[in-house]
Amino acid sequence: MQTDERELSSPWEGVLVTPGSAGRTGVLVLAGSSGRIERDRARLLAGEGMTALSIRWFGGPGQSPGICEIPLETFVSAVDLLESTGVRRICVLGMSKGAEAALLTAVRDRRVGGVVALSPTSVVWGNVGPGPDGEERPYRSSWTWRGSPLPFVPYDDDWAEVEPEHGPLALRALYELSERTFAGLLPAAAIPIEEAAADVLLVAGGDDAMWPSVPFAGRLAARRRAAGRTVRLVSRAEAGHRPRLPGEGPAPESPDFLYGGDPAADARLGADAWPHILDLLHG
Repeated sequence: MQTDERELSSPWEGVLVTPGSAGRTGVLVLAGSSGRIERDRARLLAGEGMTALSIRWFGGPGQSPGICEIPLETFVSAVDLLESTGVRRICVLGMSKGAEAALLTAVRDRRVGGVVALSPTSVVWGNVGPGPDGEERPYRSSWTWRGSPLPFVPYDDDWAEVEPEHGPLALRALYELSERTFAGLLPAAAIPIEEAAADVLLVAGGDDAMWPSVPFAGRLAARRRAAGRTVRLVSRAEAGHRPRLPGEGPAPESPDFLYGGDPAADARLGADAWPHILDLLHG
């Protein structure tokens, strides 16, 4: 399908990819902790007949240099833009920290009709990197809403004592330790996905080495079901943190982090999830 692309520079950097013929669905596509513009994934969705918007949500001009007290209004303004294109259904597809943002946005913006959370978390976490003031400590929330920081789970810095001195890191144990250390903060920091009117799809790999996304997804699903709301969870035990959708190549290796899984397993998880993703997005 022929598509058109428009580069955006304000109020954030981004790309808007539209199909040749008007589609009814608009999708906000959010990267993980890179915060980058997911251009290829937006193109993939536009090829399926959807208007796809991907934005740089931190690290750009005028933005926080790290994931620290990012206003959720950032994503609401992206929903505003999608709405202005005339689409009739708005969804958010996010990966990892982008999934955290996607879920929180769906809770707060009733215009969001569907959310796809790839390798999600079930709680709000502390900042990853510095805030606008350049400071990383003490830990602060990753997100704010209407000027107030969301309750969050900080990180247990004692984990640093067992970090390997050389080679890429698997951070899963840090998140698991931090949940145990700060167990009393978990209820307040829980993402209340049961409050969202949106359709919800969770996709997670059991070999995720970044954080325990399958247990996280299970908690989100349990909260949805306990509230009488629908949810679908797609997982594969052998897949890692970065599921790859049909048409996407393998994720590049990182010199800094281990993500688990392998290219074949991550592609299988993406293939399993793909028909459910399309069903949810098209509504």
